[in-house]
Amino acid sequence: MRYLAIGDIHGCSRAFERLLAVVQPQPEDIIITLGDYLNKGPDSKGVIERLIQLSQTHQLIPLKGNHELQLLQARDHHFEHSVELKYLGIETLISYSLPDRELTLTNVPDSHWEFLEHSCLNSWETEHHIFVHANLDPQLPLNKQPDSHLFWEKFTQPLPHYSGKTMICGHTSQKNGKPMNLGHAVCIDTWACGGGWLTCMDVYGGQVWQTNQQEQVHMCRIEQFQPREDVKTH
Repeated sequence: MRYLAIGDIHGCSRAFERLLAVVQPQPEDIIITLGDYLNKGPDSKGVIERLIQLSQTHQLIPLKGNHELQLLQARDHHFEHSVELKYLGIETLISYSLPDRELTLTNVPDSHWEFLEHSCLNSWETEHHIFVHANLDPQLPLNKQPDSHLFWEKFTQPLPHYSGKTMICGHTSQKNGKPMNLGHAVCIDTWACGGGWLTCMDVYGGQVWQTNQQEQVHMCRIEQFQPREDVKTH
């Protein structure tokens, strides 16, 4: 059994489909997706549809990101067209568009709302790891974490969590396309929507797979990205 963490997909369905083909998750594997499935890339609808399919055949632990929160808030506040664009970006609305219909949230199917609102979690933890979209307050237990940290706080040299568990997150795009590995915290948002890579990490095994919208593949190990100052010498 593998614990497979996948970074921010942001509408990049081609990269996501290629990643699944390369990693070949098995029914016994646990797949943790770290949120931000929507916006920026061209196919938010396709990404959500694929995640729903994956949840029916595999052990999927989908987390919410700040972009999912924005979509739900736009629906709950009945935002009009101009405000929807401000919150969501035109790409998401276009991906859900229907012929001769206005770009509006009414085009989002009920099954997608159900998935985003009820299937996606704010966080998840195991004996050794905490999975969140953005970040953690290092002094607070997981059930006391504020939304400002879970969904919005940037990954800027975070301190170790008091639990001793390793944090696995996305949200802060690494423009060089490489995971940021601090030892006690790992960020795997590697800018799939901006010309970088979509990253999957085998949390215990250390294997890293990356794909992009051109369906190229890159493989490496998470230890390759450990900062020099964290490397122990004896």
